[in-house]
Amino acid sequence: MTKNKIYLIDVTNRDGVQTAKLGLAKLEKTLINIFLDKMGVFQSEFGFPLTGHETNYLNANLELANMGMLKSIRLSGWTRAMSGDVEAAFKNVPKLKHLNVSISTSDQMIEHKFKGKLDHAGIIREMTGAVKCALKLGAESVGANAEDASRTGMEYLIEFAQAAKEAGASRIRYCDTLGYDDPFTIYERIKTLAGKTKIDVELHCHNDLGMAVATSVAGAKAAVDAGVDAYINTTINGMGERAGNADMVSVILAIRKSSGFSNKYILDKRVDLSKAWKIAKYASYAFGVPIPINQPGVGANAFAHESGIHADGALKDRRNYELYDFEELGRGDPEIIETGRQITTGEYGGIKGFRNVYGKMEIKFKDDAQATEILELVRYANVHTQKPLTDDELRFIAQYPKQARKILTVLP
Repeated sequence: MTKNKIYLIDVTNRDGVQTAKLGLAKLEKTLINIFLDKMGVFQSEFGFPLTGHETNYLNANLELANMGMLKSIRLSGWTRAMSGDVEAAFKNVPKLKHLNVSISTSDQMIEHKFKGKLDHAGIIREMTGAVKCALKLGAESVGANAEDASRTGMEYLIEFAQAAKEAGASRIRYCDTLGYDDPFTIYERIKTLAGKTKIDVELHCHNDLGMAVATSVAGAKAAVDAGVDAYINTTINGMGERAGNADMVSVILAIRKSSGFSNKYILDKRVDLSKAWKIAKYASYAFGVPIPINQPGVGANAFAHESGIHADGALKDRRNYELYDFEELGRGDPEIIETGRQITTGEYGGIKGFRNVYGKMEIKFKDDAQATEILELVRYANVHTQKPLTDDELRFIAQYPKQARKILTVLP
């Protein structure tokens, strides 16, 4: 077994929310951070410190982390690799401790995106300046993102990564921005990159060719084989731009259960797969996108058997046709659906219905004033999400009204 490890950095709240025609309310992003924390994920890239409508949410979530409500997960921001953007990020979100700074590195993008404004040397100059600026302003870790790394010449990519390391970056993020790599090319490229620079590697793979999970784990294997730690970027249910990103649950299953990884490569021990079912369902509800029926681990058919041979074999011994157990993903408990009278609370809810809803969750209020305060926040939260609030959302608002108020406040 190797000594270096593989960690998860989930980017649902940064890259997943960039899914065209979709998005998440700030309350929903907060609940995702809470669920990721409970799942033992190393870090959540939780948003954009330069974006005005994000700042209240970002600052409130950092408050939750400081209070111990988010127990172990690190919250990281994302900016362009420009010193001015980094300075603005820390002005907007002063307690930010982790940041990724991003700039394009391929000839395609240097020529056709920057249009002569930056050359190869200028790219490295901007990136190193941004890394140093972030560290000077109090960042504890900085990742240097090479956008379109999979289409970047290897010699230049090594130069970029070495410069990032010397500037104080914790990791180089290898971005397969267009899903161009395959498991074989990314393995060779990451093995070379990590071997030459000895800097930890983040894998950020898109799914344009349907290989995001495969390239992510192959890249992580290469980094570990080269003697550095690997950090795989994931999103819940594979959400993301165009065809999406590497699905978090699939990545975990691939590392923990596949023949080439199981008992050979170490996934962060804190990762708790039993939370997978809940977080996948919540993200599906929040995004308004059903989980595909054949989604690994959490799809409706992931443990379904119909053909005679398969059903017979599964009934005799589940290992005949199931590589892992549904209980490992937090599945198996019955789900109760109300078919009679329902009392709900939302943007037009009143105090009686509100108390009934919270009473069923065994949440009590010390007096009418407190109940009225929480009811008002629940009303605004329903306007904010534009869908019925989940029990977890209602509990959060009741337990952390100050932070909830800040999260729900979005001003132009």
